Amino acid sequence: MVRVVQSFGRVAAATAHVISADEGLSLLKSAQAKPASLLPYGNGRSYGDTCQNTAGAVIDMRGRNRILDFDTRTGLIRAEAGAMLADIIVEAAPHGWFPPVVPGTRYVTLGGAIANDVHGKNHHRRGSFGCHVTALTLLRSDGIVYECAPDRETELFRATLGGMGLTGLIQEATIRLMRVDCADVIEKVQGFSSLDEYFDLAEEADAANEYAVAWIDQLAGGTAAGRGLLLTANHAPDGVFRPAGRARLSVPLQPPLNVLNKLSIRLFNAAYQRAKLRHEGPRRSHYGSYFFPLDGVAGWNRLYGPRGLHQHQSVIPEGAARTVVPALLAAARDAGEASFLTVLKRFGPQRSPAIMSFPRPGFTLTLDFPNRGKKTVQLLEQLDKITIDAGGAVNPYKDVRMSAGVFAASFPGWRILERQRDPAFISDFWRRTAMTLEPAPHGKGAAHDDCRTVTAMRKI
Repeated sequence: MVRVVQSFGRVAAATAHVISADEGLSLLKSAQAKPASLLPYGNGRSYGDTCQNTAGAVIDMRGRNRILDFDTRTGLIRAEAGAMLADIIVEAAPHGWFPPVVPGTRYVTLGGAIANDVHGKNHHRRGSFGCHVTALTLLRSDGIVYECAPDRETELFRATLGGMGLTGLIQEATIRLMRVDCADVIEKVQGFSSLDEYFDLAEEADAANEYAVAWIDQLAGGTAAGRGLLLTANHAPDGVFRPAGRARLSVPLQPPLNVLNKLSIRLFNAAYQRAKLRHEGPRRSHYGSYFFPLDGVAGWNRLYGPRGLHQHQSVIPEGAARTVVPALLAAARDAGEASFLTVLKRFGPQRSPAIMSFPRPGFTLTLDFPNRGKKTVQLLEQLDKITIDAGGAVNPYKDVRMSAGVFAASFPGWRILERQRDPAFISDFWRRTAMTLEPAPHGKGAAHDDCRTVTAMRKI
């Protein structure tokens, strides 16, 4: 039995009270005394404290990981919440189906993908994960199992998508997969010398490709500032499915210091750029190397040393991006911080049914920083301010320190989730943000008026 669970960034305090999925289900279904509070736990790939509940207990859902049903004609697949996206790919891809949205790692549970309404490299075409959930079952602390769907228990359904595990325990879910000829992709790499050049390319790249993402050399300054690579891809027209293998490399031990410093990142950036630009024209890539490159190094987050890492992900409205994205990168350079993983993507106009979805039209920038204590936090707060002043938002499931004010500005509809939140479920993130703001009453139907307001706003 797992005794302690930690977030991927390894900055947030770990939760020591861990119970199995079977224990959690029994507690919720019975009249037995429950812990002070509960929180579902998937595979711990959230970077901050949205997956931690240090004052209560977490329910480790990885033991409930069966694929329950798969219709190879329609692409509908039903699985328990602890099933990994990796397992869904292996089950579905030989039949010509693929998850319509995948994040940067395949080691995410189905419940975690729903709870965070994750996005991928094709938001401009497919939206976020919640756009493809057709049904889910939710067990709440009243002992009742709620059958939720876009047309059943609609408010609770919308709150659960992107609800960070706060509305109850997802037992199983059904998603609609995407028809593909092959899981592998035909990838094209195009270098750009500035962010202006990238922005000129972005809309056309999205229109022509299923997937598009930019890698940025964050340390490049002066005339080279903003240089990077645009990586576009479409599924290959044919081929035999080859499942992604285990990681070829691993970091089994914790280095005593941060290995990903300015020097090592400069060397990596130069080598990465050369390797990607070595082959001209489109080339076939295995789905694992294109979608999940860091899965090839097990325990890579240990390279940041014993203090862990912070990830900052923002989304900037499209009209402000040409000014604000360079400002974010410049702030990091001026602070002397080096980001190992710097990714820029364009979000499309697709709206998720989720109340608390992070993606919205604009450009999203992701930066990783080693945790250097106060100095790093000061930079992150500066990045928050630049983002919020531009009308953008900061991603909660990548965060361990944003203020309640930044959270409220990023998600003005947070009170709707608070009203739908199961009173027995809470996270460390929700305690330090939403629970310090104006409280709201609980109740499965209490959010009706607010839901109508948000729906009306989305139609404007």
